[in-house]
Amino acid sequence: MSITIGLKGRSETVVTEHNTADAVGSGLVPVFATPYMIALMENTAAELLSQFLDEGETSVGIRIDTSHDAATPAKMKVWATAQITAVDRKKVTFHIVAKDEKDVIGTAQHERFIVNKEKFEAKAQSKLDK
Repeated sequence: MSITIGLKGRSETVVTEHNTADAVGSGLVPVFATPYMIALMENTAAELLSQFLDEGETSVGIRIDTSHDAATPAKMKVWATAQITAVDRKKVTFHIVAKDEKDVIGTAQHERFIVNKEKFEAKAQSKLDK
């Protein structure tokens, strides 16, 4: 199946006490943590790409260039929309926008690489043997 440039996907979550900057140690304030925003962005892109993967394949993030532009307090909904912008063999590029109920809170350019899951995991585990 060929990967469709322009296709979009969306994921959402709610800011809770568990995904705030002060809870994860990325700051001292009770707002949506940047690491969680990035995880939401990557998850959205990975989920969008998953429909194009063959059996035994997965995708791994290889690059993300992100800005976190606005704070989101607890109890507010946040979501990310990823759009496929380029495909170069097994490398897929996305533009991602994260929003809350009031603002755009962040943007990203993200690249994922399609890999054989079993081979990828074996290579990673082989580091323990060295």
